[in-house]
Amino acid sequence: MNTSSASPRDPRSPRPRRLWLVAAPALAVALTLAGCSAATTASTTSTSAATETTDSEASTTQTSSSLTGATDATQTAADVLAANQETHDKTDDDEWDAANATTIELSGSSASVTGDGAAVDGATVLISQPGTYVLSGDYSGQVIVSSDADGQVRLVLDGVDIDTDAGAAIDVQAADEAVVILADGSANSLSDASSYADDAEASAALSSAADLTITGTGSLTVTGNGNDGIASSDGLVIQSGTISVTAADDGIRGKDYLVIRGGALTVDAGGDGLKSDNEEAAERGYVLVAGGTVDVTSGDDGIDAYTDVVTTGGTVSIVAGGGAGSGAGSGATDGGAKGVSAGVIAVFEGGEVTVDAADDAVNASAYVHLAGATVTLATGDDGVHADLQLVISAGQNTVTGSVEALEGGQITVSGGDTAVTASDDGTNVTAPATGTAEMTMLISGGTLLVDADGDGLDVNQGAITQTGGTVVVSGPTNNGNGALDADGGMTISGGVLLAAGSSGMAVAPSADSDQATVQFTVSGSVAAGTVLTVVDESGEAVASFTTDKQVQSVVYSSGDIVNGESYTLVSGGSVGAEVLGGLAEPGSAGSTTVATGVAGEQTSSEMGGMGGGPGGGGGQRP
Repeated sequence: MNTSSASPRDPRSPRPRRLWLVAAPALAVALTLAGCSAATTASTTSTSAATETTDSEASTTQTSSSLTGATDATQTAADVLAANQETHDKTDDDEWDAANATTIELSGSSASVTGDGAAVDGATVLISQPGTYVLSGDYSGQVIVSSDADGQVRLVLDGVDIDTDAGAAIDVQAADEAVVILADGSANSLSDASSYADDAEASAALSSAADLTITGTGSLTVTGNGNDGIASSDGLVIQSGTISVTAADDGIRGKDYLVIRGGALTVDAGGDGLKSDNEEAAERGYVLVAGGTVDVTSGDDGIDAYTDVVTTGGTVSIVAGGGAGSGAGSGATDGGAKGVSAGVIAVFEGGEVTVDAADDAVNASAYVHLAGATVTLATGDDGVHADLQLVISAGQNTVTGSVEALEGGQITVSGGDTAVTASDDGTNVTAPATGTAEMTMLISGGTLLVDADGDGLDVNQGAITQTGGTVVVSGPTNNGNGALDADGGMTISGGVLLAAGSSGMAVAPSADSDQATVQFTVSGSVAAGTVLTVVDESGEAVASFTTDKQVQSVVYSSGDIVNGESYTLVSGGSVGAEVLGGLAEPGSAGSTTVATGVAGEQTSSEMGGMGGGPGGGGGQRP
């Protein structure tokens, strides 16, 4: 019997937790640069709180980044799940045999039992041994499971309405494993007491002290009046069913893990929507969404995992703390309602994830990996915040509105299509409050489209390195920020870069880079909606783009630019096929010269250009 999250590890979970470390970079960037404000010093405090160990750890799972060589956020969903406790559920959990089942007819405050393993005591049905129990009818009492024997207790809900003020509607106090099956075509509901004692063992409408699986094709409406809606002190897996939960506090909570494989879930919670909160075992405390549809409205975090959040499929929609319009710190006790909060790593590898959150849309104490899901985020603060490292390798990733869109101790873009909008910095690399990070931004593939009112790409203390991919930055219109702002400078050796914005702090990649760059400074400004074309010495158009806001500085780099050659920026004309955002293939060049520039003569931050200080977010925020 497994009735406590602190019970010994069983054969289903033999693997030790991976050891989370961020390796030091092979070559530290050590440039000190002049800027608008002094750069802060990277935190070098003791091992990050995200480094988790247990006495049983004997090995680590390592996945190395091709760019950094570090064991980091490049881990896949499979990597993360392989190091976590295996789930208890089985593919045949929804199967049951009516011929061998015990039937329980509920009526008012009474009940009748036909078969073995269950008895009635006043307004309580007590199930004392493994087996299949088919429940139907309306009831104002409680169903209690207390079984010390090995084997599943299977509760088939076939038209059940339990509304009690005695405590939990269904209270699995002890069992080897519990399975709730929603019978085909059935509609079921559970409602519990309006309050619980502080030391109550059960404090949810559907409460289990054992591993719990919910399956079947029927429906279940749960009202958690006194605290949580559905809660397990061990693992909780939802395989299927149409489930609606309203809860005073947390909606659905699996202490060791919460796994959603399918079904249609709607959660309206005063606290967290989906939660896993085992703080004692490093391989537990995770949330996995592998399928189904999940619609969460929460007063606090939409998904809150003490360790990991992983999506490999399904559709998740979250409104946390009233949404982005409510602003960060909307009253939740931890400083603000976040869409997704992970104590170690969040990996979005499959499915669709849509978040509208008062505080960060996605927040992880160590790592975030956008690895293939379709992610759409709106936030009153950061779109994605990873204390140590954020990696974008695949997927369609959009931040529709934020203060700072992407923030972390290191940001790596190696693939995917990412578009972000920010009222402050588009990307912000900044030192974590605890632990150490590499303080660099690395771009090797994919596309990155940035619309920022503050700095477009902002790296405090470290450098930006681009080796591939396509980056378009529509930066600030005020001269206190720049489209590019890296205290350690920027180098480029491949890909395409277009950065347009104000001129007061405008810089470009280093002239020593392997790929050439040309920088234009406009006399006055160019209005939004203007077609601009870069023309080489022979009169050939190299690239065209349409401004989406006022522009005073334009930086362009691609394999077509040659150091030492002169280029002209002209307005008017037309653009060719769209590449990314306003950037397009060369069209017909206009006739009005806006600015001229010589490739290799750009202003770069390591040459004395103005570098920015820390972004508006600063270091780690709760």
